[in-house]
Amino acid sequence: MSDQHPPRILVVDDSRSVREEIKEILRAARPDAVFHEAENGLEGFKLLMEHPVDLVLCDLVMPEMDGLKFLQMRSSRPALQAVPVIMLTAVGDVDQKVRILSAGAGDYVTKPFHPGELVARATVHLNTKLLQDELKQKNELLLALSTTDSLTRIYNRRHFLEVARKEFERCDRLDLVASLMIFDIDHFKSVNDNLGHHVGDEVLVAICNLVQQSLRDYDVFGRYGGDEFTLLFPQTEAAEALAIGSRIGMEVGAMRLDALMGATVTVSGGVSARVNASDTLETVLKAADHALYEAKRHGRGRVIAS
Repeated sequence: MSDQHPPRILVVDDSRSVREEIKEILRAARPDAVFHEAENGLEGFKLLMEHPVDLVLCDLVMPEMDGLKFLQMRSSRPALQAVPVIMLTAVGDVDQKVRILSAGAGDYVTKPFHPGELVARATVHLNTKLLQDELKQKNELLLALSTTDSLTRIYNRRHFLEVARKEFERCDRLDLVASLMIFDIDHFKSVNDNLGHHVGDEVLVAICNLVQQSLRDYDVFGRYGGDEFTLLFPQTEAAEALAIGSRIGMEVGAMRLDALMGATVTVSGGVSARVNASDTLETVLKAADHALYEAKRHGRGRVIAS
């Protein structure tokens, strides 16, 4: 059984004595097991929705909702399909077993069950569930590493461009508008030179956290490189994107960090919009970058639209 966390087991049976017997048998093999109990399939399904579970042992015949109906309800929720179910049945004929397995059960145990068999089957399914969970976590970690910047935890350049390209393709299909903003931190080199790169990193993280709080759920934020960042505003006119960018600039200017020892930082930004099919991602990025250059040329600490 799992060494990562205590096994979480749901026992669904209308007989209290059977539930107690199952718990006693499994607890002898794993004293730290956490149990949830239900008297019928409906109650069991509710518990499965409310609590993380590693294994379900479910009786086939129960009042209100039987085991097959429980399996049907479970199959309607993709997130629950990874939870293995061992069906408990007093009927041992092949047709019944086939029906149980076809309905989505991972295994079955015929009553009256042998304690050793019950422990063995439960252990197999718990170990399989553990391996599946570990694989899922590793895949999620790999995805995060491949799409996010390790310092700021926002999208990296490659993934930002990938998302932005897909959004521009959507704009082409549906004739939608979208805006882009590029901004960087004014005189950021002096922060690193005078206060140290660790302070520079703290500034980058603080600004990214602040910006994320100002964005809408569907806006896209990425680190373009160094202290340069990009923002994609789907279905947003340039004027609205400029207003958002200007607000972000003011919020950054008002930010206070102890590590800066009383100093403040400002950002300069450029905004450009995709308004027709001739405006590709590359041309809009280039226009936003030119507007950023103009913002710096006009004194920094401001956001300008192309």
